[in-house]
Amino acid sequence: MKKTISIIGSGFSSLSAACYLAKAGYDVSVFEKNSELGGRARQFKEKGFTFDMGPSWYWMPDVFEKFFNDFDKKSSDFYNLKKLNPAYHVYFGNDDYIAIPDKLEKICDVFEKEEEGSSIELLKFINMAKENYKIAVTDMLYKMPGNSPLELISLDTIKRIGHFFTNIKKQVHKRFKNPKLRSILEFPVLFLGAESSNTPAFYNFMNYADFGLGTWQPNNGFYDVVKAMISIGESLGVKYYNKSNVSQIITKNNSAIGIMVNDKIINSKYILSGADYNHTEKLLQKSERQYSKEYWSSKKLAPSSLLFYLGFNKKLKNLTHHNLFFDTDFNLHSKEIYKDPKWPSKPLFYANFTSMTNSHTAPEGCENGFILIPIAPGLEDTQNLREKYFDIVIDRIEKITNQEIKNNVIYKKSFCVNDFINEYNSYKGNAYGLANTLLQTSFLRPKLKSSKVNNLFFTGQLTVPGPGVPPSIVSGELVADLINKSNP
Repeated sequence: MKKTISIIGSGFSSLSAACYLAKAGYDVSVFEKNSELGGRARQFKEKGFTFDMGPSWYWMPDVFEKFFNDFDKKSSDFYNLKKLNPAYHVYFGNDDYIAIPDKLEKICDVFEKEEEGSSIELLKFINMAKENYKIAVTDMLYKMPGNSPLELISLDTIKRIGHFFTNIKKQVHKRFKNPKLRSILEFPVLFLGAESSNTPAFYNFMNYADFGLGTWQPNNGFYDVVKAMISIGESLGVKYYNKSNVSQIITKNNSAIGIMVNDKIINSKYILSGADYNHTEKLLQKSERQYSKEYWSSKKLAPSSLLFYLGFNKKLKNLTHHNLFFDTDFNLHSKEIYKDPKWPSKPLFYANFTSMTNSHTAPEGCENGFILIPIAPGLEDTQNLREKYFDIVIDRIEKITNQEIKNNVIYKKSFCVNDFINEYNSYKGNAYGLANTLLQTSFLRPKLKSSKVNNLFFTGQLTVPGPGVPPSIVSGELVADLINKSNP
């Protein structure tokens, strides 16, 4: 007889775990509170525009391929990928931007034009990052359920022990003097949810993910990945339920035995939550929670975001698919996220226009846009603040790219702290989970397995390995393996 498991939430970690557990013979059901599956990677369509609601950077394609290979599939069985060239633009002011090409040798040429001798330093830096990528992603990522500090210890990590006790910023500033090049190399750690000065240098493997492996785009956006994972799950017998709000985890004799879904009890041998960790523990009695209110308030969270989904009634110029606007003080904005939390004085921001790569995501002659301003979690969120920052970023785009676009917006939707809380039960409205600082790495993150309630497990960006889509997919595999090992 199959052992039943109920999974709370349908983000990438939940979808991944569901597939691995079903493959191992479990009877798996996934319960999603919202009307669409996919968690933060949901997609919506409005007025002919197609918008991915969250993830938009397809990095680390090898992690995606490994997932599909584990089910005797490959990504191309489900969707087409295009490597972007340029990968992205970084804007520093009017008519002042750097385009990052699709190959390392071309990127070296770009760097050399900005700073003599930097191409040689870049090759050394990326080769070091490549070695760290091999250790971190290829060798260690799938062997780190976060149970012990020994998981971090190997001959290779011992050789690189210094990389854990210095930081990305120091490493970059030692090699490069040009402020533009520095900001480009410090930017990828934003995906890890921490300042470059507070992120161990070992995480420079993200620079290899950027310059070495490149930036890709699925034909229909990130929702292609969601649909592919659901398809694999369905083929293995996974059952998916949307509009299914879980209001309680039912326990008996210190063991989880079921969940309350839409006021109905669903009995299950195991419970796995891919929903917000803090929220999930609130579904338990207070005595059954591992982590206190004080514990969560002491943690360093990754940022939240103010997002805008925009439809334009014309094609835009002087932009590409991915665009970073670094025309203001990188360090000031970082400080206003992490050290002195407040709405940013002069925000950096990111904008993507998927219709520049895949024209079918907007009506003919139109463009779709997605703008993201990283902000501190837990900030006041009002419509007036959203409108204030919309005007700021649109005015900056107009000025820097020499075009009028504000009056061409025919569709606009915003998403911010309150929405992250309401739609994802996100702690303080964070968008990316816990920051990957040294003191929040591996075994120092919230555990995959409850220490107080038997048969209760967790997965996702608040636990191991950490924030981002590839780590979330890996998190699902790690917890599935842990459940298998705990199954007598």
